Amino acid sequence: MTSNSLPRPSAGSADIVKYVLAALLVAAGVFVYYWFDDGVLPGVVRVLAVLAGLGLGGWVFLLTGAGRRVREFLSESRFELRKVVWPTRQEATRTMWIVVIAVIAISLILAAFDWVIQLGVKTLLGS
Repeated sequence: MTSNSLPRPSAGSADIVKYVLAALLVAAGVFVYYWFDDGVLPGVVRVLAVLAGLGLGGWVFLLTGAGRRVREFLSESRFELRKVVWPTRQEATRTMWIVVIAVIAISLILAAFDWVIQLGVKTLLGS
């Protein structure tokens, strides 16, 4: 039985408080960005406020149960990516040329179909 098939526990009150805190931190960063847009703060500081709100909100979110599952998923993804056998540059180049040739051939075939249908419609309409 995998962890994906297990029932998910509902969020506890501590997690709900953390979700609200994370949302408030993100909202505070956006609030600072728009509240001080009339030249009070330089644009760089306003953008840094948004990034700080996103960073702190994301950090608080990662402390929740859902955040733990996200961290676990990312950890498993990194582990699986280590198993991937990536193509060599030569294999990737050959595959790219095959795709380019296939796209050009299919485009020409579709253009020919379009031309034939257009000719048929013009013949039927008598124009």
